[in-house]
Amino acid sequence: MDNTYQPQQLLARSEKRHRARMLISCPDRPGIVAAVSHFLYEHGANIIQSDQYSMDPGGGMFFIRFEFDLNDLERELPVLQEDFARVSDRFEMKWSIFRASRKKRLAVFVSKEDHCLLELLWQWQAGDLEADIAMVISNHPDMGELVKSFGIPFHHIPVKADAKAEAEKQQLEAVTGKVDLIVLARYMQIISPKFIEQFPNRIINIHHSFLPAFVGGKPYAQAYQRGVKIIGATAHYVTEELDGGPIIEQDVQRVSHRDDVDNLKRIGRTIERVVLARAVKWHIEDRLLVHQNKTVVFN
Repeated sequence: MDNTYQPQQLLARSEKRHRARMLISCPDRPGIVAAVSHFLYEHGANIIQSDQYSMDPGGGMFFIRFEFDLNDLERELPVLQEDFARVSDRFEMKWSIFRASRKKRLAVFVSKEDHCLLELLWQWQAGDLEADIAMVISNHPDMGELVKSFGIPFHHIPVKADAKAEAEKQQLEAVTGKVDLIVLARYMQIISPKFIEQFPNRIINIHHSFLPAFVGGKPYAQAYQRGVKIIGATAHYVTEELDGGPIIEQDVQRVSHRDDVDNLKRIGRTIERVVLARAVKWHIEDRLLVHQNKTVVFN
């Protein structure tokens, strides 16, 4: 191990020991920022970062994200959360507070394509993805040795057409109470409404951005035949509406008639892996708020 980076890593962990993040959404009206800022000041918190967005100052929704430091956070945070009710009730707030030092636990679902999984594993190994990958679950055995080489538990749960409910039962048993977020890293199975109910806005999926134009199989072949000039990828939260959940991140790249189907797939895989990793990173850093079928991303 290269010891050069250990002091910086230790400093980062020490700083986060006192740091928390607050996410708030509420109807917009004067005084919200002042009220929350004063409340944090009264409780001895030092605001490190603040980002806000108003859909319509004349009556829309208001969203804000605070990062703050609070000495003896472990002991003081429950008191702060209990006292915040007098502010949240006044402004009709929905709010959450997260400890920055508490890493979220991830379960990654994958089928046979490895590019999105590998990106997550590489970023996790490098320390760029500040989460714990608790397990990888797949309906195929192909990724088993790869995942185990990273020291991560691998669960092979086959999904047969006549036994999908049983497979999903096993998946839920594996993840319930053990993970905070599920990442579908090119997992080629439909997640049932029952499963989604257990993880609202805590399942992230990735797919190409041709939808709804090129549905079904072989989307890149369809795109090539139509001579598309832009291809891309979309990461979104999973809802009961197939591929219709709140969009977290997207990216595109220009292509031309010189790019054949294989080249389009290669470019598409690169975009998919980057877009999914960004979306996961923003979620685990508590940078996302969901309102109806849209996200507010503080990045």
